[in-house]
Amino acid sequence: MCGLQGSGKTTHTGKLALMYKKQGKSPLLVACDIYRPAAIKQLQVVGEKVGVKVFEKGTQDPVKTVKEALKHAKEYGHDLVIVDTAGRLHIDEVLMEELKRVKEAAEPTETLLVVDAMTGQDAVNVAQSFNDLLDITGVILTKMDGDTRGGAALSVRHITGKPIKFIGTGEKLENLEPFYPDRMASRILGMGDVLSLIEKAQTAFDDKQAEELERKFRESTFTLDDYLQQFSQIKNMGSLEQIMGMLPGVNPAKLKDAKIDEKAISHLEAIIQSMTPAERVRPEILNSSRKKRISAGSGRPVEEINRLLKQFEQTKDLMKKFTKKGKKGKFRIPFGI
Repeated sequence: MCGLQGSGKTTHTGKLALMYKKQGKSPLLVACDIYRPAAIKQLQVVGEKVGVKVFEKGTQDPVKTVKEALKHAKEYGHDLVIVDTAGRLHIDEVLMEELKRVKEAAEPTETLLVVDAMTGQDAVNVAQSFNDLLDITGVILTKMDGDTRGGAALSVRHITGKPIKFIGTGEKLENLEPFYPDRMASRILGMGDVLSLIEKAQTAFDDKQAEELERKFRESTFTLDDYLQQFSQIKNMGSLEQIMGMLPGVNPAKLKDAKIDEKAISHLEAIIQSMTPAERVRPEILNSSRKKRISAGSGRPVEEINRLLKQFEQTKDLMKKFTKKGKKGKFRIPFGI
């Protein structure tokens, strides 16, 4: 992994490890940025968050560290080694010479350049320089959830001749996606990206939970606790703006002015969590005094509580109709709102 400081290289090293860990790999992260203050500590924090071991030897020669890390990986059964190299604020000979030496020692199957998509033409210049000196095999474009429309992706691919392999779509460590040119084109043109949306849903939603929800809808035992669970799963899919940006007919650029309230789901969660277990199972017992108590506990107005209860009942009615029409075992609930 190579790139300039501030491009998100260390964070995306962790994102890549998490992605492959979910696919059954046993990654090992190697800390070779010995110059930036706290760079090794940052990688250790990221590694801890994704549950992946970090190999570090302090400020010793990165080439020596890489050789020791590869030996360690073989001894302890790691089948994927990701090396986080040093970055600079700008490209210089010292940086490139070290990166060359590290690459020669590691003999990597992939040399991935991490580029900040928000930097526009600078991203293209950086990609060209790194490719000329290191012969990269691919690019990771970060901050693709920002105002950029994907122009950097087109330019980087054209100049380097190397593929865009992944894109960073948010700050969370789960926000890394394989790059699909046709899907990016669809997003740019406002045609949505339904395939990516489906993949996100498949990752966030559990088949067993979906079957259990189907049974509860069919037997009319769906409660506000189940509704609460749906909210947390939606949040696992990413931001509301991201999800909406994947819907056909929604232009991602116009979402910036739509003022989407990302805290809306958290507010609904707070309301339900302020209810007693009995109230969640039998919301019909919620009289005015109970609603005032819930309002005080959640910090949300009574009108919002009434709106949530109405949405809950509408969801139950709608899903009940679907389960009656569908065959048992075939119904899947994408989300509860």
